[in-house]
Amino acid sequence: MKKMLKRVTALALTLITSCLLLTGCSQGNRMMFGTGGTAGTYYAYGGVLAQYMRQYADIKVTAVSTGGSKVNIQSLQDGDFQLGFTQSDVMAYAWMGTKTFEKDGAVDDFRVLGGLYDETVQVVTMDPNIKTIEDLKGKSVSIGEAGSGVYFNAMDVLNAADLTLDDIKPQYQSFEGSKEALKDGKIQAAFIVAGAPTSAITELATTNGCYLVNIDGALREKILADCPYYAPLSIKGGTYPGMAEDTETITVKATLIVDKDIDEETVYNLTCAIFDHADEIAIENAKGLELSVENATAGMAAPFHKGAARYYAEHGVDVETID
Repeated sequence: MKKMLKRVTALALTLITSCLLLTGCSQGNRMMFGTGGTAGTYYAYGGVLAQYMRQYADIKVTAVSTGGSKVNIQSLQDGDFQLGFTQSDVMAYAWMGTKTFEKDGAVDDFRVLGGLYDETVQVVTMDPNIKTIEDLKGKSVSIGEAGSGVYFNAMDVLNAADLTLDDIKPQYQSFEGSKEALKDGKIQAAFIVAGAPTSAITELATTNGCYLVNIDGALREKILADCPYYAPLSIKGGTYPGMAEDTETITVKATLIVDKDIDEETVYNLTCAIFDHADEIAIENAKGLELSVENATAGMAAPFHKGAARYYAEHGVDVETID
């Protein structure tokens, strides 16, 4: 009996040791995925992607609501998250240590898994007299949470229209907060940067009626010239209830980043889990229609993870990586 107990104990110790060495035990098979606010596209889409990564990469990915782009980058840096959404422009600020990352310095603890979809700069109002960005002068306007990607997008647009924070009454609110403040008449307009349709705007359009302000003409040309990480985009009429006409605006790209220290095989499997199942994902969330190798690899200002790069190379596209 004693010999048998010794053998069982030895076997158990061997299995535990192997688990710790190979996978970090249960921690190695779990990842936290930073998304965004519950009223935005990040949160809903992140939940769908997490489901596919769990199913096809065999990683227990948990999507959590966060403050968005900058918070997600910092949480990867701190080791709290292993995956996160970020706007491509905020990612560029982090990698280069500019704008919202100027004080804290450049961050190199992440790598790109892939670009996912257009994040559209949407200026929403319930006031039909606000027809241009210049009409925001003197108005209470939500410009996103302080230091967020939305804040810097708003400043790019306002500055191109020769407006400063002194020319408006700035409010620093989330998408959900902006929606409620518009309903209550506490603000006259809000910047919301997310994939269209965005749930906060859809709800507002359905229950109260609202409008989108065009960013076009000379104003858009100036923004594109000064800020090359933007691209022009049209929000098609019918995207939101009651909005039959196209809206001209600008866009950045929603990007999925990963901890640079995750092993190559794991990130390769995560990439496969998303892009090999784009058609299925699109059935659950319309943003899946924008999943493609071309979209995933274009316009990235930071290097890719080698696991993701391996996947794209197999599909005919070479991307930049670093050790």
